[in-house]
Amino acid sequence: MTGGSFGATFTMINRCDYVVWPGILANAGSSRLDSTGFELPPGGTRSFQAPPGWSGRFWGRTGCFFDGITGQGSCATGDCGSNQVECNGAGANPPATLAEFTVGSGSNSGLQDFYDVSLVDGYNLPMIVEASGGSGSCSSTGCVTDLNRMCPNELRTGDGKACKSACEAFGNPEYCCSGAYGTPAACRPSVYSEIFKTACPKSYSYAYDDATSTFTCSGADYTITFCPSTTSQKSSRDSSSPATPGTTDEPPLATGTVDGSGSQDNLPAWLPNFVIGGSSNTISNSGLHFTPVASAATFLMLYILQL
Repeated sequence: MTGGSFGATFTMINRCDYVVWPGILANAGSSRLDSTGFELPPGGTRSFQAPPGWSGRFWGRTGCFFDGITGQGSCATGDCGSNQVECNGAGANPPATLAEFTVGSGSNSGLQDFYDVSLVDGYNLPMIVEASGGSGSCSSTGCVTDLNRMCPNELRTGDGKACKSACEAFGNPEYCCSGAYGTPAACRPSVYSEIFKTACPKSYSYAYDDATSTFTCSGADYTITFCPSTTSQKSSRDSSSPATPGTTDEPPLATGTVDGSGSQDNLPAWLPNFVIGGSSNTISNSGLHFTPVASAATFLMLYILQL
């Protein structure tokens, strides 16, 4: 059966050289899939059938241990707090790389699928999403760069196993797009979201990063790959355009724990300021000051080495 007739088939593949424990959360009003959490060994795959109109998210948990007798345990990153392999309706504790979907009703319905890979809740492992058998732009998206290697020290967590978002690290409304910053006009990219965006230009880097981060397809099935191969990495950097807000039949997905550009070959405008020492700005939170100059310069060096 094709995704166009019966919603969509989601296939998860583990290309990491370590075990990943995927988690699945269906949004309110959507049915639970066959599992909410399971073990996926290196090279392993598992598929799930989602009905038309299904909405939810997928992520990978790492560094997990579950007792062979009681079944109880936890994960170093992406843990859902259920104390079990199954997440049972609980979402990922940040930081975690998220793949988010809203499934249409097939290619004959005129309704599109919406999908994205979000770093709004931070990052824990590389992931890409690829569509197959659908119609429309159907671009691949995701984050294939190891952000843990270039994570600024102030965002680093879990002995370098994950990278927090600035919202999670500092709690500033400016970073969280909350309070007075709760609109697209008021909430703008930060130094930290620009680091994520430069490394992973097709992923959500902050809550209102819709224009270059939400993608559409009709009647497709989807493959979610953890630690994608070189071939998949090349695919994720293609030139297909994402959905443009206001031009589709449905709004983009709400991303991350808050409401709700660029090419990998082009460095963002703020980086030269740090390199040449042209900026002396610091970032303030509740009287604490964080100076991102050293972190941004380190990121730039690592970024250039990967080109």
